[in-house]
Amino acid sequence: MANLGIVVGSVACRGEAPPPQQPVYVGGVACASCHEAEAAAWTGSHHDLAMQEATPETVLGDFAERAFVHGRDTTVFSRRDDRFFVRTTGADGGMHEYPVAYTFGVTPLQQYLIPFADGRYQTLSVAWDSRPLEEGGGHWFELYPDEDAGPAGPLHWTRPSQTWNAACAACHSTFLEPGFDAETSTFRTTWVDLDVSCEACHGPGSAHVAAAKSTSTAPPENWALTAALEPFPARWSRAAGAATAQRVRPLPSRAELDACAPCHSRRAPLRAQARAEDHFLDDYEPSLLHEGLYHPDGQIRDEVYVYGSFVQSRMYAAGVTCSDCHDPHTLAVRAPGNALCTRCHDPGRFDTDAHHLHQPGSVGSLCVDCHMPSTTYMQVDPRRDHGLRVPRPDVATALGTPDACTGCHVDRGPVWAAQVLEEHYGAKNPREHFATALQAGRMQDPVGVPLLTVLVSDTARPAIVRATAASLLGGYRRARVPDAILAALADSEPLLRIGALYALEGRSTSELAPLVSPLLDDSVRAVRVRAARLVAPLLASPASPEQAARFATVEAEVDGILHANAGRSSAWVGRAEWDMARGRPVAAEADLRRALALDSLNLPAWLNLADLQRALGQDDRASATLAQAQALHGSAPALQHALGLLRVREGRLAAALPLLEQAAGAGRENARFGYVYAVAVAAAGDTLQAVRVLEDVLSDHPYDADVLSALVGYAEKLGESARARVYAERLAAVAPEAPGTRALPSAR
Repeated sequence: MANLGIVVGSVACRGEAPPPQQPVYVGGVACASCHEAEAAAWTGSHHDLAMQEATPETVLGDFAERAFVHGRDTTVFSRRDDRFFVRTTGADGGMHEYPVAYTFGVTPLQQYLIPFADGRYQTLSVAWDSRPLEEGGGHWFELYPDEDAGPAGPLHWTRPSQTWNAACAACHSTFLEPGFDAETSTFRTTWVDLDVSCEACHGPGSAHVAAAKSTSTAPPENWALTAALEPFPARWSRAAGAATAQRVRPLPSRAELDACAPCHSRRAPLRAQARAEDHFLDDYEPSLLHEGLYHPDGQIRDEVYVYGSFVQSRMYAAGVTCSDCHDPHTLAVRAPGNALCTRCHDPGRFDTDAHHLHQPGSVGSLCVDCHMPSTTYMQVDPRRDHGLRVPRPDVATALGTPDACTGCHVDRGPVWAAQVLEEHYGAKNPREHFATALQAGRMQDPVGVPLLTVLVSDTARPAIVRATAASLLGGYRRARVPDAILAALADSEPLLRIGALYALEGRSTSELAPLVSPLLDDSVRAVRVRAARLVAPLLASPASPEQAARFATVEAEVDGILHANAGRSSAWVGRAEWDMARGRPVAAEADLRRALALDSLNLPAWLNLADLQRALGQDDRASATLAQAQALHGSAPALQHALGLLRVREGRLAAALPLLEQAAGAGRENARFGYVYAVAVAAAGDTLQAVRVLEDVLSDHPYDADVLSALVGYAEKLGESARARVYAERLAAVAPEAPGTRALPSAR
């Protein structure tokens, strides 16, 4: 279908009330005739060019028999007439030629989609750098340069991680239906528009089009699109002498952000077909500021896109929304350079060397250089952090986070940068930044408990920060649920309720039932389904017909998550956990086998299958499962650990020890591996060596309660009361109710 247009939030034609039936998608072509200006602005935008048929006009890469070599693989790009082909290593390890069906993206890189007979489109991992030659572009490059495992590697272009239908398709097309058939493991994927067109943001437009074509004179509210977005741009006004502008009227809703967030966030879909008119949290659960995704100060780390950083910002709190800075049709920023920011911020105060401390026009004098530093993903694609935060080299000094100053001044350090900013702006206390609390929570440092508790209740802080703090409080072992978590469960902010539910993971169903059951009726789907996961056993045994009906509703919503992600192996692993929690081991095993059919390299699926078989008393089957996994994954730490535990259950401690030792050595990031190895060493009769192992683990995980508890016991066994006392005192701070804290009176 041709790519023609997109719709604005107001209509310039009269019409009658939309028909009562549910609106349906009609395609962008139906919009362009009334909205010519918007269609013209949108044409050529990144949304328009998100995905295109591969033609001489759309293909940017050099297909003139060009060869690209990466590791053991050679990829040759060629063209015959108006068709494009790639010769490269296939799933079987042999060289094959494949036709290119579609282009994917446009700049700074372009990828290519290869069709397969089962309906899949695989994204080639050799991409074209479409930047100008003077910027280093104009060549082929490998997106995963550190991968050289061929078809056996999880990121090989033929693997499920690169399947367009199940991964990136929905955000590069309009009203995409993956069409995955679980019985045949095939796709019949459909879409309304090949690119990100009108209805991707504004929702199905049939009623709007019908009203526009009518000759009736109904009131304007009857012309509304399914997703009613505020007319843009918003009006802001800066009073005389004020540093920053204010909205002329309050932002009426977050509908615009809800329209952008599904594709500009790190999130998990909650149902098969999201609706543009929905609240974002009714269709998705966004990631909190989890370790690995974000630095403890909220700066982006992994590829998390925009939502999670923007909702941390003071701009968001003040009512700024996406179209204040970006034209929603061209996607360009509304003014070049600092002129974008000085539309709201006094240039005489902010766009001066007295403020930014750089020569005007130099690198560092741009507002975004300091307040929106970029991180490069996909080798050539820099993304700016939308937290719009003040540089804090003092926090970088204390916690090792990145800082914008030394990102440019690489020959200096954050201590120098902090001193410079202190001279110009005054001293700041890094402990007052929420990063201190989040970092302590990630490490389970006991000093984090009061810091996180205060942060959860601080309504002046961003909701996503408070929610993350709530989730981290759950990492501390406490017999009683903290009051801060109880308050967060009832907070008006949905993200706080989600964070509190994270904190409750691992507690018994009987304890959770009175706390979590009310949230099964929450007004927000993301809250309901997370609550349901926590009390899954309760849902399997309703106490009354009324409760059964209530539970059935939320169970159907959880089932919808599987349908939304059925083409992904990980979705079936999640489904297996859901089935196990509801006492359905046969269904759980079928789920895991489905996961492995989709992706044989899904290690959690192998481990969960073996653990399920162990729980059913089938250690012989578990052994065979782990042997199959070992043939694919070799010496992965989690696999070595599982094999070691199996040998222990078999009574073969001597055979278990080298496996557990390998897991502990290669998987130092997991304290459990080292702890279990130490316990096995002690069981073999070498308590002194067990203590050495645990002390080594403690160097990486200084607040792990299991490690500390074991050290207390083993030190006492060795007659080293002073050493035992030191560990008991630390254990008392980490886990006050732990048995080891009562071993020595002085440790209380």
